[in-house]
Amino acid sequence: MASNTPAPEAPFESAYFGERAAERSWGEWNPTEDSVRPVRGRHRVVKQRGGLARSSTVLGVGVIAAVGAGGLATAQDKPAVSISLPDLPDAESLPGVGALIGDAEDSGDADGSGDSEGSEVSAESGPAGQDGAGSGPFAMLGSDPAESSAGGAGEALRARILQQAEQQQAAAEAEAKAAAEQAAAEKAAAEAAKQQEAAEAKAAEEKRKAEEAARAKAEAERLAKLAASYSLPTSSYTITSTYGQAGSMWSSGQHTGLDFAAPTGTPVKAVHGGTVKSAGWSGSYGYRIVLELEDGTEVWYAHLSSMTASAGQKVTTGETIGRVGATGNVTGPHLHLEVHTPSGAGVDPMAWLRDKGLTV
Repeated sequence: MASNTPAPEAPFESAYFGERAAERSWGEWNPTEDSVRPVRGRHRVVKQRGGLARSSTVLGVGVIAAVGAGGLATAQDKPAVSISLPDLPDAESLPGVGALIGDAEDSGDADGSGDSEGSEVSAESGPAGQDGAGSGPFAMLGSDPAESSAGGAGEALRARILQQAEQQQAAAEAEAKAAAEQAAAEKAAAEAAKQQEAAEAKAAEEKRKAEEAARAKAEAERLAKLAASYSLPTSSYTITSTYGQAGSMWSSGQHTGLDFAAPTGTPVKAVHGGTVKSAGWSGSYGYRIVLELEDGTEVWYAHLSSMTASAGQKVTTGETIGRVGATGNVTGPHLHLEVHTPSGAGVDPMAWLRDKGLTV
């Protein structure tokens, strides 16, 4: 068991393995500013000016040296114990170890022993225990391969994380760009479809209007032709009773024709070319002419004062066939006009005349 008493100040010797064991011998070492040589390279700490470097590494090395010296001094008081050791190879020939020893010696030769004034060292490598490395066995304490390996692994991990982050950022930007392009394309397609739909609607509306205009034109042309082939039954008239009008003066309870009030003797004309089917007295109708048209339609002219056409006579449009009168069941001179279809059903004379292009 090691003693806590201070170690004697006598120098001690320590065995050293390798071919240079004879050259290796040390005494008690107390680090001072002059004995600690500055370390060049990565493993440096800042040296305080005007005093001893107070690096935790230097103090730790000093404590280790003091404890080791005390242990050796205590061990000298105990009987020697024989220990058999196997033959060890040269340390410089071992993989990795020889390189460390060679680097330590080269560093010690290059630095010199008295180059401590005016030098500033920097703590680039970080942990304590890298200050004051010079010649001797403590020269190898200034470099930590595990720490260097860990630092390299950390840098590699950091670079990999940054690379993954950049890849993810690039992927996100590419996805956002693709989404924006797709949205723009969809918007453009929607706008194009909307414009096409509006154009189609406009074209359809123009086509409808054109068709309506064409139909109106065709109808106008048809009515013009009809108007040229049809004529009003009289002139200088006033409409006094219309078709379907109710009243007690008519035996059926309603008016069956259209009344044109005009002075007696006003000419009555054929509304269209046809054949006079009958001409004569007809009871409440007074003097009446029935004109049959080519399609079988019958036009009745009643209450005439005189007739100028006879049965079986062919007449043309606008030809005078009689004159306005007040014969039959009347209250005054007028032309009573009725229109019957080929089946015999009565229709509104005003609507029929207007359908022929005439204005009543």
